[in-house]
Amino acid sequence: MNGLIQRNLKIYFSDRSGIFFSLMGAMISFVLYLVFLSQNMINNWSSVPDTKLLLDPWLIGGTMTITAITTTLSSLSLMVQDREKNILADLSLTDTGFIGIQFSYLITAMIVGVIMQLIMYFVMSIYFMIVDKNPLNLLLIPQIFGIAILSSFIWTIFNLLLLSFAKKVDTLGKIATIVGTASGFFAGVYIPIGFLPNGVQNVMKYTPALYNTALYRDVLMKSQLQNSFRNLSAGTNGFKEAMGVSVKFGQHILTIQQDMLVTLAFAIVIMVLVILISNISRRVVTSKV
Repeated sequence: MNGLIQRNLKIYFSDRSGIFFSLMGAMISFVLYLVFLSQNMINNWSSVPDTKLLLDPWLIGGTMTITAITTTLSSLSLMVQDREKNILADLSLTDTGFIGIQFSYLITAMIVGVIMQLIMYFVMSIYFMIVDKNPLNLLLIPQIFGIAILSSFIWTIFNLLLLSFAKKVDTLGKIATIVGTASGFFAGVYIPIGFLPNGVQNVMKYTPALYNTALYRDVLMKSQLQNSFRNLSAGTNGFKEAMGVSVKFGQHILTIQQDMLVTLAFAIVIMVLVILISNISRRVVTSKV
């Protein structure tokens, strides 16, 4: 299986255009914020001190979630390519077996997701450090790394489920476009959740993207939230709810621990679905042997 993982990683990182397009959703959210959204949001929260220092990590948190979604999907596209070329059927005859092969795709996608999230984190953080004089807090790296692993895991199994029955490479571009666009919306980057109708907010709360983003934002924004709202403590919860830093269910605002539990619950449900359809997917592959 180690050989397959190395092979998959080599194929992914040797395809520069593939890497670029896998980051397209994240780059679009970053550019949209810089060109169109940032000044609007700064004006909306003009009463809050150091608004830029607060909104920079807000964007980073959402973009990290988008990166996890799109890069793991891009990595798993190799599975569809192998399936279409009957390489997957041939590999299933080796000692590794079908389950081992599936695990190699899963582990590869997780590794890719973690690496690309960390790259995007440092790129955006360095940019904001230069442009907005927003300091890079290296003490947050262990927490960021932990969330990146969790993010890669849940979105890898989600995309594995999504691509389980994809047989043609032609469909990958369409799927990637839909997922890339939807991820920015459900992560609450294009439009903060508090500015959307209640019905749309409720839909977002039943997807893992919102909680994944809340995890990142809670860690990245915690220090600056305390500084900016030191003399405005009454407005902290309102800001966090409106901007998707915290998720509110009914009258209860979820803590970071609860966000993590909800994310893990989504992961378990998705994993069960993947296991349920794995036998069907296996029969489709082995039928070509």
